[in-house]
Amino acid sequence: MVLEACGASHHWGRRLTALGHTVKLVPPQYVKPFVRRGKNDRIDAEAISEAAARPSMRFVPIKGAEEQAAASVLKVRELLVKQRTQTINALRGHAGEFGVVAAQGKAKLGELVERIAAAADVPEVAKEMLALLGAEVERLDARIRELDRKIETMHRGSAMSQLLAEIPGVGSIAGLTATLTIEAKQFASGRHLAAWIGLTPREHSTGGKRRLGAISKQGNERLRQLLVLGATAVLKAIRKPGHRWASEWLVKLTARKPFRVAAVALANKMARIIWAMMSSGEVYRQSSAPQSSVAAA
Repeated sequence: MVLEACGASHHWGRRLTALGHTVKLVPPQYVKPFVRRGKNDRIDAEAISEAAARPSMRFVPIKGAEEQAAASVLKVRELLVKQRTQTINALRGHAGEFGVVAAQGKAKLGELVERIAAAADVPEVAKEMLALLGAEVERLDARIRELDRKIETMHRGSAMSQLLAEIPGVGSIAGLTATLTIEAKQFASGRHLAAWIGLTPREHSTGGKRRLGAISKQGNERLRQLLVLGATAVLKAIRKPGHRWASEWLVKLTARKPFRVAAVALANKMARIIWAMMSSGEVYRQSSAPQSSVAAA
């Protein structure tokens, strides 16, 4: 039995498996090329059946209920962080309409709230609304801190997540996200995993001429974001001479490539390391640092 990997597909996959069926989930992006014209249940069923019959088709593993529940903690935290950012931007924007500004950054938000309260030319109704936004930011901060503690507890309870967190640039959130979203045996190599995350170049080759462009940005957007952010933090850290993360490969990379390109290249390598560690269970081994300092390079 074949289902499209859409909303509630894992639930129905578990239910049908319990009834004795062999269930496979097909990614929606692999079904779309087989849709002919229009859209109805019959056309969708034909497209799913055609896609599933391809010899090279890759399927999505059915997740257990507990695994989905753990992943929901990370997704809810991500949503609350987005809401906090939107609320802070709204607060700054409305305050700017009355000429009240403060330095950028979440740490300066308290200063902005104080200036709004002290501003004599801001109407009371506006002060009330801006105070409401400030209180909402504090509420979201408290909720995010609660989820951070829960995620840290989940991280400490996962041996694989702790193993992955030894990789420079991979913290508890990235390690736990990788543990809950990656099925290493699905991928033949680390490069396949990096391509699934969207960290490999987009190819547009024809007539024997190979053309590679920017990264494809396909696959798991959140995991790609976490790896690129982690790689960015590593590149900033190795600017200090003699830093333990400054491997010879990384020093040469930063010397010849722009910062953003180097960050994506490092994120690609991190994805390959994650696949290797999840496949073999080995611990992370740090590459030896070069003799010359990063600053000199």
